[in-house]
Amino acid sequence: MSAVWRVARAAARRRRLQTIVIGVVVGVSTATMVLALGLLTSASAPFDRAHQQQSGAHLVAVFDGPGDGLAETAGRPAVAAAAGPFAQVTVDVAMTSRIGMPLTVAGRADPGGAVDRLTVWQGRWADAPGEIVLNEPPGEHGPWSLGERVDVAGGRTFTVVGFAYSVSRSADAWVTPAQMTALNPDSAQMLYRFTAAGTAEEIAAAETAVTAGLPLLGTQSYLTLKQEVAAETAVYIPLLIVFGVLGMAVAVLIVANVISGAVVAGYRHIGVLKALGFTSNQVLAVYLLMVTVPAVVGCVLGAVLGHVTAVPLLADAFAGFGTTEIAIDAWVYALAALGMPAVVVVTALLAALRARGLSAAQAISAGSAPSVGRALAVQRVLSGARLPRSVSLGLGVPFARPARSALTLAAIVLGVMTVTLASGVTTSVTSYRAAVEPPTENRVELLAAPPRGFPGPQRLPEPTLSDAEDEALLRSLPGAAAVAAVARLPVGVVGGDPAEVYFHRGDRDLGPVVLSGHWPAAPDEVAVPSRFLNQRGLSLGDAITVEFDGDRTRLRVVGVVLTNPADEVYASWSALTALAPGTRAHSYLVELRPGADRQAYVDAAADGDPGLTPIPPDEGGSSQAVVLIGFATLMTLVLAAVSALGVFNTVVLISRERRRDLGMLKSIGMTPRQVTVMMVTSMGVLGVVGGLIGLPLGVAAHALIAPAMMRAAQADVLDIVMDVYHAPLLALLALAGVVIAVLGAYLPARGAGRATIAEVLHTE
Repeated sequence: MSAVWRVARAAARRRRLQTIVIGVVVGVSTATMVLALGLLTSASAPFDRAHQQQSGAHLVAVFDGPGDGLAETAGRPAVAAAAGPFAQVTVDVAMTSRIGMPLTVAGRADPGGAVDRLTVWQGRWADAPGEIVLNEPPGEHGPWSLGERVDVAGGRTFTVVGFAYSVSRSADAWVTPAQMTALNPDSAQMLYRFTAAGTAEEIAAAETAVTAGLPLLGTQSYLTLKQEVAAETAVYIPLLIVFGVLGMAVAVLIVANVISGAVVAGYRHIGVLKALGFTSNQVLAVYLLMVTVPAVVGCVLGAVLGHVTAVPLLADAFAGFGTTEIAIDAWVYALAALGMPAVVVVTALLAALRARGLSAAQAISAGSAPSVGRALAVQRVLSGARLPRSVSLGLGVPFARPARSALTLAAIVLGVMTVTLASGVTTSVTSYRAAVEPPTENRVELLAAPPRGFPGPQRLPEPTLSDAEDEALLRSLPGAAAVAAVARLPVGVVGGDPAEVYFHRGDRDLGPVVLSGHWPAAPDEVAVPSRFLNQRGLSLGDAITVEFDGDRTRLRVVGVVLTNPADEVYASWSALTALAPGTRAHSYLVELRPGADRQAYVDAAADGDPGLTPIPPDEGGSSQAVVLIGFATLMTLVLAAVSALGVFNTVVLISRERRRDLGMLKSIGMTPRQVTVMMVTSMGVLGVVGGLIGLPLGVAAHALIAPAMMRAAQADVLDIVMDVYHAPLLALLALAGVVIAVLGAYLPARGAGRATIAEVLHTE
């Protein structure tokens, strides 16, 4: 085996290009596999661990009234454990620039219990009146710090004495039961763990069993929270899986091409080895070692790259869920470390068996020239065509080695498929962002009165005009095409996370697009994004209960709108009049006519009312969208480059095998440029065919991936993310195969063209 190792190592050094190609393609495939499987298997694992450690509630149920008789539900058949009842109330935080959402406060004597055990990670638990413990994930620091005062509506003040974390999100803050009594609670919560809670159906059945006959206001299932956690990373998984499969397929094709080419080009080398006494099995081992070593090195580097990429994604996604134990299952690395080299070895084995079966005499006499029977017949047909001879010769080259040409064609097909898929995904993400965030070139937003929680200075000039007068002013200024008044109010949602209600008045076109249902008109109607419904298990027509300033209002969902945040609720101005009479518009949206001077309009508005402050347009974007576009672009470039490497390797092999033919062609007058054209044409024809095959495959892959990504993000599938391929784009994508083939073939073709006749004869 020492002799086998020395020969294999020498052969790998002699064929540096093939060795590098194998290492690169295996490394890329391994990195993508680790990234995809790591995210897939770890998407909800941190949440599951935290939920189990804290005995998280399978269901948080909120009931109307003081909670009389709720403790008896702990003995119902479906319940494994229960905690409560805990008095609950929603309080409004006094106006501050740091937070504006209301707080759902529960009264608990201690952080322990059979269900939803709280982790007090900083400070201590509240044990006296005027003390409050806030719900914050470990390591995160919200708007308050220990010892700071929290002013709430009604003139009450609390001191922050601790930070605790509830994986069940049962409340935003906790006080002592005695303090809760002073807050006049109007509801009570029960926390349940069920004997069977693995599916939504089991949760629903248990909920019905424990809440029957009780004044239920709302519930929150732990499965909803789990899906919300998983949605942060799940949107990447469909794309990663497809790119992982494509990368592995490209790796298999190129490795098979490299090793089969090494066998064919090394017939004489095989004969010499056998003549020196190497057995058939030793020859087989030489060729397997040639590919195994770079495959293992590429696999290790790819696993490291996949780990470095996946862990930050997971850490960012789970930062807000009380866990810092971010890890990828060990079996993912084991599968990558053993699986990818095994795939390479099996692929190489099929070609290496050919070397094993040759006798020494057969191998030495076979030479390096390919069989020309099939290629010669094609050349005779092409010779009658009115094509330059270098082009007709190039068109016949792929037929000399049909198996190799088929492998190269398959790699090009996968490259074109990747480019097509990535272009579709990028266009889908861009179209979705454009629909959710309309262009701001012709839009002006003017702040009149900062709403609670506005991320900016709260001390701004007071408007000198009334709400109605400001709207009339903005409509009368030159350049205004449409004007809408907007007010924002943070509200508590019973049985779920807080939300923010946007009240619109004026031109409807400046509001979000309605996907289904209709825009709210009555005071008890709202429109919400699909993510709001999906995360809470609601449907169009269902009702939600919101709390504001101590009042509870039931609202019916009548429309689904296209917005990205899941906590936005849209309502008519009549709803604001009923919920908070006398509230004026916080801001105004203005659509300018094409060609209107934006700055001139802003200056004119300031002259009319100095209290109207322009809000700079948000030039940022969704970080998730940026990551998706960046990853799709990166993987396109990488896999297209890998496919081009496969073409590069094929042309190198052809040049070596046909060096005698190239020398003869040059001796009869073929110029270096004609040789280059001939070699590039031989791959260009494969690029044309690969483009025609890979294009529909990429479109079909997009039709599967785009809906899967939307569902993973807990959003509805929209036409704007599906109808992205149009004639001009398809025409460009069809040329991707030619581009990959030409880029991969040009350098070795140019090198073959520059080789002199003397160099060819010397190698012979």
